[in-house]
This record gives sequence, structure tokens and C-alpha cells, in this order.
Amino acid sequence: MQQKQEKKRGSKETQEAIRIRVVDYLKKKLGTQRQCAEIFGLTERSVNRIWNKYKDEGKRGLIAKKRGVKDGKKINGKQAAEVRNLIKDKMPDQLKLPFGLWTREAVQQLISDRYGIVLSRWQVGRYLKSWGYTPQKPIRKAFEQKPEQVKQWLEKEYPAIKRRALKEKGTIYFGDETGMRSDHQAGRSYAPKGHTPVIKSTGQRFSLNMISAISNKGYLQFMIIERFNGKVFIEFLRRMIRYSRAKIFFVTDGHPAHKTKELKEWLEANKDRIEVFFIPPYSPELNAQEYLNQDVKTNVIGKKRPINKAEMRANVEQFMNGRKNNKKQVQKYFHQKHVRYAA
Repeated sequence: MQQKQEKKRGSKETQEAIRIRVVDYLKKKLGTQRQCAEIFGLTERSVNRIWNKYKDEGKRGLIAKKRGVKDGKKINGKQAAEVRNLIKDKMPDQLKLPFGLWTREAVQQLISDRYGIVLSRWQVGRYLKSWGYTPQKPIRKAFEQKPEQVKQWLEKEYPAIKRRALKEKGTIYFGDETGMRSDHQAGRSYAPKGHTPVIKSTGQRFSLNMISAISNKGYLQFMIIERFNGKVFIEFLRRMIRYSRAKIFFVTDGHPAHKTKELKEWLEANKDRIEVFFIPPYSPELNAQEYLNQDVKTNVIGKKRPINKAEMRANVEQFMNGRKNNKKQVQKYFHQKHVRYAA
């Protein structure tokens, strides 16, 4: 009986050694999975299963386990609730984890460190899916942003601006400036696996600047500029009031060019036509104009290949005029999560 058990243990150890050699063969790219199967006397399916288990669990997935003992326990309801809250309220580095974003591997390590429960990436993915968590592109926020100022803006300052605009039959615009470079790239391009697509474009670099403003009513104003300063900002506002019958309530950020002495004097002289308000510092996500800027950079600068500055300008003007004539599209910028308060 004892000899049979020793033989069985030896068989498991042999299988473990084969799994390790299979992974080593594939990691070093010594051949295909089919060739690997032939060399080690396995089926392709077995090789594929060994390789996938290694990718999911690392070396731990190759170790022989006692029959009837499953690796990794399930987390209980209290633990799951705590993990969900940590992912929602914190970033990995705040919990001293070596990750910048919440990936399956980061959640895997969080659960392991906190509860001593080892789960595979596949198991973590299932938990995340059942909790309603999906991979999303994060919005950047500056460390300097003060939550109390954001709260004040959302709950008191902007509602007060909105009430005044309604009372005075004015229009609220969100404005901003943006710079565009010829080497900006956006989006992805399909290509055969292992063959990265190459984008051919001019080796020259050139840039363009623009100041623009949008309203939740679907209005859009823009001006292509060489460089931005206080005088250019005044000229843009002057053009806006020239073509607007209603008083303008202009919301923007605290750029120094938005607070010059000359601007303050001009605004005082035109206070019955226009007023300027500032969103909290380091809070670009609260400005709906940011989403128009992203739209331009993605669909005009990133996906077209102008050969010179004149062509780039023509592309931008064509795109902006198209948006200007499409009020519904402009209103969609206000559907983004962080600017719905202004929709």
C-alpha cells in the first residue's frame, strides 16, 4: 500500500516537472504549442491548458496539489463589500500596492494581502463582473484639487450663476483654450498580430492654437489663434458679445490671461453684456469645453495627417464649423458624467 502511495506521489512530481518544462519551453519561444506537445508527449489541449493556467496563476498554477483540496477560498460578503469600497474610493498606490490602476492583478494582490486568500485572475475577473465593475479609462485629477471647493461650485456657485442667467435671460458658455500638434496620435489601427501598423506622415512639426466656447443650448463659438494671451482673450469675448443678443455668462478656468488688469477694466465697461466666472482650480473635468477639445484632437488631429500648418488649420475649421451647425452634437458634450450638472 505504501509503495503504491509513493508511486502515485512520484507520478505527481513528474507531472509537475513536465508542466514546469512546458512553460519554460513556451516562455523562451523555442517552438509552437504543437511542437511542445510532441516533445513532451502531451496533447495540444493539455499544453494549452498548462500555459493558460500559468498565465492566470503564475508558478503557483504548476505545483501539484493534493486531491480533493482546492487552492483558494471564496471571499465572504463582508470582505467583498470592503474590496468594492476600496476600489471605488482609493487607488492602488494609496494602499501601498505596486500598481497605478485597478487591474485584475492589483485586486488579486489586494485580496491576498488583506485576507490571505489566493485567487486566480479569472476568479477576480468574475468577482469584478458580478459587482458591476468594468475597465474604464480614468479621468485625471490633480493632487492640488480641493474637494470642498468642487462641492461649493457644484452646490452653490454654479446654481447661483444658473439662476441669474435664467432671470436675466442670458446664455451660459463654457470656454477654454487648447493647443494642437501635428504629431498627436489617437485611436488604434488593426493589423496582423506581431506587425505594428506604421503611420506615414511629414517629419515636420507644427502646431495650432484655438479658443472656443460652448453652451448647453448647442451654441458654439471658436477662433483660431497663433498664441494665447490676455489681449487675445478680450478679442474673443468681444466677438462673442458682438454676435449675441443675450447677456453672456462665461465660465472658464483661472489661467492668468483670464485675470489681467486690462480684462477686468474691459469687463467692467461691458458688465451689462458679459461676466466671467471661474471653475475651481485644477478641475478641468468640470469644464464641458474640455470634451470638445478632446473631440477635435481625436477626430481631426489624431486621425488625419496634414502635411503643413495651412492644411491642419483648414481641417480644424471644417470640423468646428460642422460642430457649430450641429446643436445636438454640441449638447452631447454636456452628457459626460462630470459636466451633467451644467446640462
